[in-house]
Amino acid sequence: MSEHRKPAEEYVVIRHRPGYRLRRSLILLTFSILAAVLGYVTGMAQGGFRFSTAEESRDLLEEQVEDLREQNREASQQLVNLERGRTIDAQALNQARRSIVDLETRIASLKADLTFYKNIMAPSETSKGLQVDRFTMQQGREDDTYGFKLVLTQIGDNKSYISGVVAVNVIGMRNGDKEVIALRDLSDDIDDLGVKFRFRYFQDVEGLLRVPDGFKPVELQVVARAEGRKSSQAERTFDWDELTEN
Repeated sequence: MSEHRKPAEEYVVIRHRPGYRLRRSLILLTFSILAAVLGYVTGMAQGGFRFSTAEESRDLLEEQVEDLREQNREASQQLVNLERGRTIDAQALNQARRSIVDLETRIASLKADLTFYKNIMAPSETSKGLQVDRFTMQQGREDDTYGFKLVLTQIGDNKSYISGVVAVNVIGMRNGDKEVIALRDLSDDIDDLGVKFRFRYFQDVEGLLRVPDGFKPVELQVVARAEGRKSSQAERTFDWDELTEN
């Protein structure tokens, strides 16, 4: 007569498999951490600048960075404990390593945001007023398309709004000749040569651009002009290869 193992016995065997409990606990821990981090980052991206002041945003970011550092220390210690064990589940170990890398990436991103707010609230003497803070691009679905994001900031005096227009030109070569193309001729998201802006702390200009056939971009030039009582101008030129290397 053949022996049949009862379902309860099978369950007990599975639960006592070497490394199972470590693997399950570690995966639950890392997923919880990543869910908290991703929830915060997604909220920032979707909600935009919803805080009442830049000071509150800065303080919140400082708390987030410190929390992530503590979580990273705990995850690192967990990894050390796993590596020292003799019955280590390889999948759990790899998951821990990936989680630590992801946490470090998130920390770096939050620290960059924190620096951004600190620069707005406590600028140096040489970087006050209207500033072209950054211009970033990411490869689109097609080889000749890029998603772009321009960030303008007002450094120092944030008590009143600053307004004006910003123009973006792409400088490159076509058929051996130098050519300058306005952003509005490359992007369906931009209608005018000068994009209007009005903000207290910062403002984003985002969209998708397409590089025309035969045109080889070399650099990208941004010129922002503030009007009225805070009349000023800020310019910045970016190397195209550096913008698109990621």
